[in-house]
Amino acid sequence: MFSGSLVAIVTPFRNGKFDEKSYGELIEFQIANGTHGIVPCGTTGESATLSQQEHERVVAFTVEAVNHRIPVIAGTGSNATDEAITFTKHAKQVGADGALLITPYYNKPTQEGLYQHYSAVAKAVDLPLILYNIQGRTSVNMTPATIARTVQFDNVVGIKEGSGSLGQVSEIIHLCGENFTILSGDDPLTLPMMALGAKGVITVTANVAPKDMANLVNTALAGDFAKARTYHFKLAPLFSALFYETNPIPVKEALSMMNKLQLEFRLPLTPLFSDNREKLCQVMKESGLI
Repeated sequence: MFSGSLVAIVTPFRNGKFDEKSYGELIEFQIANGTHGIVPCGTTGESATLSQQEHERVVAFTVEAVNHRIPVIAGTGSNATDEAITFTKHAKQVGADGALLITPYYNKPTQEGLYQHYSAVAKAVDLPLILYNIQGRTSVNMTPATIARTVQFDNVVGIKEGSGSLGQVSEIIHLCGENFTILSGDDPLTLPMMALGAKGVITVTANVAPKDMANLVNTALAGDFAKARTYHFKLAPLFSALFYETNPIPVKEALSMMNKLQLEFRLPLTPLFSDNREKLCQVMKESGLI
């Protein structure tokens, strides 16, 4: 259902408020450069520091601005199942095409707890759902067996897989079948995951290099892995640089260098250390982005 280069888009702020003007321009930049979908209110969108009102406004604004040109997959995850259901219902109400739900974080549910969490959301909201597994953020890895249990729900259509394990990706595909969409949750692993059968990536890098990320995924989907490798190696320095520090700190710094937004974070995130900023600036220059 969903495939391609789907940008985990940043949330720009100005004077402590959601900067709708800059955000609208970022969306147009993405669509003009071939991005296949917009994913607001994920980790990269600083969802953890958005109020419920802000979260819902960002999602609604995204749907309005995109206006059916490409899919919008709203980040609606939470470590409280009821809140995840509330956010997902809102995403459906305003017209999002799907929802991305991270595994509950901090409270460290068991595999049964993970299954029950997603089961509750799937039963409560008739909207295509993409699971999101990223142990590095949540401290819990959702196993392939648990993922396979969720496939019984018709609206659980795929997963953003960020375990970093190609073995786990292989097992998910084996257990869930090729109709279950795997999306990379780790930009450097996009190409190898697509070689195994993934359909694309939910990407940080596309915030600054949307055309090259779209080209990487398009060529891989077409089976031209030799050409896809050229884009992979071209983007490799950015893959590293955008994670010099905690995401989304480097990518917002990079967008600021491109004059795409005012550099502003919400605590506890803070600006990039000066030595990392210098290194990031050099990579941006070498990549032809500034």
